[in-house]
Amino acid sequence: MSVLVDKNSKIIVQGFTGSEGTFHAEQMIEYGTNVVGGVTPGKGGQTHLGKPVFNTVEEAVEKVGADTTIIFVPPAFAADAIMEAASAGIKVIITITEGIPVEDMVKAYDYIRDKDCTLVGPNCPGVITPGEAKVGIMPGFVFKKGHVGIVSKSGTLTYEAADQVVRQGLGITTAIGIGGDPIIGTTTKEAVKLLINDPETHCVVMIGEIGGQLEADAANWYKESGSKKPIVGFIAGETAPAGRTMGHAGAIVGGSDDTAQAKKRIMRECGIHVVDSPAEIGKKVKEVMG
Repeated sequence: MSVLVDKNSKIIVQGFTGSEGTFHAEQMIEYGTNVVGGVTPGKGGQTHLGKPVFNTVEEAVEKVGADTTIIFVPPAFAADAIMEAASAGIKVIITITEGIPVEDMVKAYDYIRDKDCTLVGPNCPGVITPGEAKVGIMPGFVFKKGHVGIVSKSGTLTYEAADQVVRQGLGITTAIGIGGDPIIGTTTKEAVKLLINDPETHCVVMIGEIGGQLEADAANWYKESGSKKPIVGFIAGETAPAGRTMGHAGAIVGGSDDTAQAKKRIMRECGIHVVDSPAEIGKKVKEVMG
């Protein structure tokens, strides 16, 4: 089983014919992901990478039954792309675009709140269910199928964690890169909840960063849930000066609980197995899974 994306997902690429969209769509198709087409306004009716191009998301939903999208639209137009996807009935919206103006994201976030969809990102590496669907920019070869879920703010640490887990002879159910912008669709807590509730996921790796309250919220939810599934946690940025947030994250400083030390303390108090470096993740996962 998996969360968010699997072999049955019907995926379109918004910004399909642009350089980023083309490059990563090609990689996704090569991986075996079920890409059913793409959207580039004004280029509808064409074929790109052997897939149909549509003028609108609504058209893609009607013609090929698209239910998942990945967005490579430039920052100035990306929030509109998110709202268009939600309006058309897309269920999972994965937004890779970095640098979307905050005021645009406020509108998009507010717009999709009452829609039946899940937004991942923006400014994220995407979501991968190994062997089934790679909807993002991650190197697919790093991920092997298994029973460990990954939730991470950092793209590179998502890949590092997967590599460490695989080196221990284990594998991944689904890895979710939630993104580090101030306003994101799926929070750490929501992503952890998805994986804890997935019967095939036997352990979760939660990777956070200094700044903000996301990890503390996730830890508190985990404690209250009473779940017996182990979580292994790591917080990046421990050596940064007090009050600093991670460079790409733009996380809102949340006070005394947003330092690495405070986050680690809260996570431990909530029953999470905290490690001090990414290199320890795989060994700790193997240990807690028995």
